[in-house]
Amino acid sequence: MSAQCCAGQLACCCGNAGCSYCCGCCPKIRQSRSTRFMYALYFILVVVVCCIMMSNTVANEMREHIPFFEDICKGIKAGDTCEKLVGYSAVYRVCFGMACFFFIFCLLTLKINNSKSCRAYIHNGFWFFKLLLLGAMCSGAFFIPDQETFLNAWRYVGAVGGFLFIGIQLLLLVEFAHKWNKNWTAGTASNKLWYASLSLVTLIMYSIATGGLILMAVFYTQKDGCVENKILLGINGGLCLLISAVAISPCVQNRQPHSGLLQSGLISCYVTYLTFSALSSKPVEVVLDQHGKNVTICVPDFGQDLYRDKNLVAGLGTTLLCACILYSCLTSTTRSSSDALQGRYAAPELEVARCCFCFGSGGEDTEEQQNVKEGPRVIYDEKRGTVYSYAYFHFVFFLASLYVMMTVTNWFNYESANIETFFSGSWSIFWVKMASCWICVLLYLGTLVAPLCRPSPHFSV
Repeated sequence: MSAQCCAGQLACCCGNAGCSYCCGCCPKIRQSRSTRFMYALYFILVVVVCCIMMSNTVANEMREHIPFFEDICKGIKAGDTCEKLVGYSAVYRVCFGMACFFFIFCLLTLKINNSKSCRAYIHNGFWFFKLLLLGAMCSGAFFIPDQETFLNAWRYVGAVGGFLFIGIQLLLLVEFAHKWNKNWTAGTASNKLWYASLSLVTLIMYSIATGGLILMAVFYTQKDGCVENKILLGINGGLCLLISAVAISPCVQNRQPHSGLLQSGLISCYVTYLTFSALSSKPVEVVLDQHGKNVTICVPDFGQDLYRDKNLVAGLGTTLLCACILYSCLTSTTRSSSDALQGRYAAPELEVARCCFCFGSGGEDTEEQQNVKEGPRVIYDEKRGTVYSYAYFHFVFFLASLYVMMTVTNWFNYESANIETFFSGSWSIFWVKMASCWICVLLYLGTLVAPLCRPSPHFSV
């Protein structure tokens, strides 16, 4: 093995460029992205472990195929059937270790503005030792004394952290809506075709929102009964009309000329999605028909076949959970998103209209490309300063750890939770999603109404 290859493997374990050193065929990657990718990889690993711990199928397979299973469980003091290594209590302990891991790094990376400092090197490197530390912290949580008190207290901490994570994502959705409208509106000064783009996208979003509410009224309600579903659909449909009317009202337009139907259309689509997600997560209602047979009501007939292949549902649920959380974590930790959470927005005159406005301009890598050395395929994009807030990055993953813990264990319906019934629904998940829907509307209305009460650039969108 060549000296260069050995150095590459050593850099993968301890260096500050992630694992791009280890593979010559890998495309060029920025240092900031490779670091976040590695932390995301650790996060996915723990989430998969949590899903395995919540799977009755995996527990039964281990019990049937592992020789001396009961003796092994007794030897490691995990109970006669390793009950301490499965179920919601095991997930709570593992997520406690992962949350502590990210919280420690959040404290360790406070106020880092230079990627060349010692603490920045710790954040960007030493991956093998971090993996060992993460494993040790997750394992060590099983040895916490007075487990019952710990689990009861940690459950409430997880609920608060989970709701904070949801709140951050809703704030960023509102910020995304305003950024989209402001970016495309900026293009109308030079090209009137942007007006057509704005109109077309707005029409599409309102069509999706209206069509979704109509379809839910058809499939999730019946002529007799389903009063709750009818009320909730009426309330959420009314909220969509309310935010649309407020967005184009003269008083709001005077303070915020960039406010329009594009933002309210996007929020309406999200409200429709959350309403559908909440109704599909609602426990099944069963009544007796005239022949004395159990009949499921207030759900579409085709939805009853979704839960037959439990392994497929479990795998799909795990994949969707990881994808959504990772997308939320990685997008919320950019510099622009971090500024938006604090109410700081770019000036409208600095906007350059682009179809893919979420990404930087095409030429932003020109200078960075010159920083690529001959051997490593890493773009050192943090030579002048950090691209994102390290501490905030770890804090978001800390909250995401708590959100995963609560979601995988069905929030407050934890005792009967398992990954095979991830989509079967529970009242706790139903109300969490419905509350998220209403909070999202309130946050958007707040960005519209707040400037009327306190005319300040702080609220300018």
